[in-house]
Order: sequence, then C-alpha cells, then structure tokens
Amino acid sequence: MSFVEDGLLSARTPPTAQYSISDHWSTNNTTYLNKLLAKRKASYAAIDEHVDESTQIIGIGIIMYLQNPSDITVKFNVKKGSGSTVIFCVERLAQRFKSESLNIRACIPTSFQATQLILEAGLPLAELNAHPVIDVAFDGADEIDPSLNCIKGGGGCHLQEKLVAAAAKKFVIVADYNKDSPALGTKWTKGIPVEVIPMAYVTIQNKIKTLKGKSALRMGAPAKAGPAVTDSGNLILDVFMSNLKGDNAVLETSQILKMIPGVVETGLFVGMAGWAYIGLEDGWVFNQIFIFVHFLAQLIKEI
Repeated sequence: MSFVEDGLLSARTPPTAQYSISDHWSTNNTTYLNKLLAKRKASYAAIDEHVDESTQIIGIGIIMYLQNPSDITVKFNVKKGSGSTVIFCVERLAQRFKSESLNIRACIPTSFQATQLILEAGLPLAELNAHPVIDVAFDGADEIDPSLNCIKGGGGCHLQEKLVAAAAKKFVIVADYNKDSPALGTKWTKGIPVEVIPMAYVTIQNKIKTLKGKSALRMGAPAKAGPAVTDSGNLILDVFMSNLKGDNAVLETSQILKMIPGVVETGLFVGMAGWAYIGLEDGWVFNQIFIFVHFLAQLIKEI
C-alpha cells in the first residue's frame, strides 16, 4: 500500500522472518527491545532499497545508541557493557557486501563511533575530502517532522553529520516510531543542538536571550567532568526556541541561529532528507519520501 499526500509518498513495508527477537537479542526491557528491533527493521529496509551494484560511496551516521548496554546482548561485534554504538545499517551493509560482492569503494563516517564500527565490519573506510561526492548517506534523527526536517545532534556529532549529508546525492533517515513527530520540538524536548566556538559560548547565549530563546551548555556527565566537547573541539549549546511548527518556522530558526557569530552549525536539518524509514511497533516499516520540489514550491508560495 502506498499513497501520495501533501508531497509525501508513503508506504508500509511488511515485517519479515529475519527479524526474530530470539535470534538477535536478549533483554529484560521489552519496550526498549521493541524500539531496537523497529530501528533494525527500518535500517535493513533502507539499505536494501538504496544500495545496489552501482553504489560506491556511502555516508554512515549514528543510527542508534545503546542507552543501557548492560541490559542487552547484541550479536554483532559489540561487547556486552562496552557502551559501543550499534549501527544497524552497517550490519546489513556488511552482510550484503560479503554475500553479494557489492562495488562499495568507501564508507564515510560522521563520528569516531561510526569509524570504529565500519572498521569492525570489514567495510572500506575513507574520509570526506577523499570522496567529496557521496552516492547515498544513511543517518538517524532525534526527531522528524512531516516534511522530513530533522533535529539531530543528541550525540553531539551534527556538524560532521550535516557535512556528509550535504555531500550526498541521497540522504536517508532511519529511525524508530518515537522519532516521528507532527512538529519539531514536540517529542524531542532537549533543545536544538548548536555547536559553538568555546571562547564565544557566553556571548552566543546572551544573543539567544535577545531572540527570546533559552540555552544551556551541554555537560559531559556522567562520563566526563565539565562540558561536552565535540569531535571538532567545540562546545554544544542546547537551544530552546518558541516555534518550530511548519517549514518556514524551521528554516527561519535555522538561519537566525547560524547568523550568530561563533555558531559553527545547528542540529536543524532543513530540506535535506529525501527519505525516512520509520520502524513501527507492529513490525512494519513506514517509508516517507519527501518531494523536495514541493518543499521549495511551498516556501515560495508563502513568502
């Protein structure tokens, strides 16, 4: 079943036998397990539909984090209790790379964790400067609105994630059912991650106040004393703005924040994703394809 509505082509992909709970997981938290399995199903669907024999350069982001690794055993190069990051897209990609002899030349990571998992999976690793044009990039999101605008950066890697997404011909989001939202800021209530130059974070916070917003310096606890530091050596402000409902509001907020001197990048991904694969509780995968031309037409119409 598929349909087109308001610029979105959506489809539901049925569950398959390969996603057996007993085959892959053991955990005492059923709700958490369902979320993991939903994201795993969505990841497999995304890889299978967007990677073929012509795909050579792939961007890899963080599809999910183990929130409590001691409660779950993962049978894919992850040690129990290690706090390692699992990327289900890499799991499926590695399976197909070995079984189908895919012509993958390079996987471009968006973080240290993604780099480690790509190496563990035996996939070819490279950096963005060596392959500035990416065939397809896969990543997760903290929240997704109906136009596939996203909030990203809960893990503090949104600068690298946005660089890889911007270099990709296709940008595909993979998430579980909790990330699908009617408007940004509805389900994700921790603010917009904004990467800033360390020497200017107080100045930037003051400027955000004049814009009737609020911000908090992200701290590194419990694993690190002091503020969280990004892979690029910057700090993160979690910013709360009043209105993120609708394409215009999201775009305007992104532009306003990025114009503040000292802001490196925001976690608002506006009009970048073309596909979103949402793993549902019932075992189905909901696939949204956003028609970017429609997005631009709506913006022009409303200006």
